[in-house]
Formats: sequence, structure tokens, C-alpha cells
Amino acid sequence: MNIAQQAQAFPAPAKLNLDLRITGRRADGYHELESIFCMVGLYDTVYLALRDDGKIVLHTPVEGVAPEQDLTYRAASALKKHTRSDGGVDIWLEKNIPMGGGLGGGSSDAATVLLALNRLWQCGLNEQQLIDLGVRLGADVPFFIFGRNAFARGVGEKLIEIEVPKQWYVIAKPDVHVATAKIFGHADLTRDSKPSIIPAFQALQPFRNDMQAVVFQEYPEVWEAYVEMSKYGKAQMTGSGACVFVPCDNQQEAENIYRQVSKIYEAYNVEGLNIHPLFHVSSEITGESSSG
Repeated sequence: MNIAQQAQAFPAPAKLNLDLRITGRRADGYHELESIFCMVGLYDTVYLALRDDGKIVLHTPVEGVAPEQDLTYRAASALKKHTRSDGGVDIWLEKNIPMGGGLGGGSSDAATVLLALNRLWQCGLNEQQLIDLGVRLGADVPFFIFGRNAFARGVGEKLIEIEVPKQWYVIAKPDVHVATAKIFGHADLTRDSKPSIIPAFQALQPFRNDMQAVVFQEYPEVWEAYVEMSKYGKAQMTGSGACVFVPCDNQQEAENIYRQVSKIYEAYNVEGLNIHPLFHVSSEITGESSSG
């Protein structure tokens, strides 16, 4: 990957849905969700270099996807249009988060582009304005802009910070791509979970994922991964799949499980994060102090 020397690197972390419930379906067809989002230490890297001709150029398009349809390109384009910026940018994307696994990689990449370009182009949007822009790109984008572990409602745009105990996670990625639209449209999908009264980590336990049963029904590979992971702890699928994870109390426990799981599956041993790594870089990028 030939990246321009002047390009700056920005991290885009993955996420897990520690709990995911579907509480209803709106008239427009979108589903009302409740979920605990937790960022984890598995990262894509977005490289950005400013251009002076106003163009947006994606140098690492996904095979079979037009650059203009890529979420990073769409994020830059949406910000440029919304703010009437005359800025241009070269974009390179280094992928480490597997696609189609429910880990939010594409949404995280888009959020990182919005956060970084908001500063680099000096657009001056606040967090809520960026979230309002991000939700049009994807339901998970607002969470990554929010940048803290969160309890989400609505389609993912109503966020409040939630305290998640420090954990490590072993993630298994079965060799299958789950079609999210297929799962949301499935006749057997649970759509009537009772809304939570107290959105707190302990109050919501035992955790579950309302999409899990339908995914198991349609994709036996995910069910098989769940069975394997359940040997090591309370296994659960993230998002609409296909990845299955087990939470661990400490790094050593996670390493022991990872050694076994990685013999069978593409696997990851990752630390839970409390805050988006961009928020640690500098206030010049996020507009926030390093403490918040």
C-alpha cells in the first residue's frame, strides 16, 4: 500500500454488542434496538492526507465496491457537503477488522474519517452534529463518534455512557458472511423484547442477543462456533453476526482460551476499551480534552 509521506494515521477500533435486544419495529421498517456497545482493541487504520484541489480520493477501494459507495468516502463526502467545505483528502484504509462479522469495522472507519476531517478541515461541528451526520451512514457510526462505552436506544443514535467492567474478549470468526438485511427481515426474529428500566451493566444481565437464534437457524457455521466457544464461558454473538465472543476477567484467561480457539477459527484476543483511542491522541482531533 503506497501511502503518501504526509498522510496522518488515525485508529478505528472494533466493537462488541455485549447485549442486544429488539424492542419494536417502526413504521418506516427500521427496528428499535437496545444494546450495550463496548469498544475493543482490534483496529483498522485510516490514513488521511489533505489535498488542495477539493477532491476526495480513496486509494484502497474494496474489490467489487465502487469507491463512492465505500463508507469512508461517503463519510468524507457527507461532511464536505454538510459544511460546504472546500477541503480535499486522500484516503487509505488498512483493514484488520474482519468484514461481515458484526464488529462494526466499516462504521468505525467512517466515524474516524468524520472525527479527523472535522478537525483537519476545520469544520467545527460538535459531537451531536457529527452523530446526526453519522447516523445517515450507518446505525453503528454514532457510537464510534460518541467514543465511550454506551447504552444505545433507537436505531443506535440515542446514547448514554455506561460503565463496563474491565474485561478481555476472545472472538471467533466463522468462515461465513451474515447478510444483516436477511436477519432483520426474518419472520422469526424477536421484535418485542421489553424495554429496559435501568440501563446498567449489572441490571441488564443475563445478557443476550435477540438476533442470535435466527442467525443460528440460517447459518449453521455460526451455531457451530457458538457451541465451540461455549466450552470456555458465556458465549454470545455480536451484532447480526457472524463473530462469537467469550468475555474473560483477565488477560491470562483470555490467552489460554485464544490458544485453543485459534486452532479452529480465525480468532482474536482483545482488551476492552473505555474510550476511543482518538480521544487520547489530542484535543486537536476530537475537540475534547484528553480526560474526556
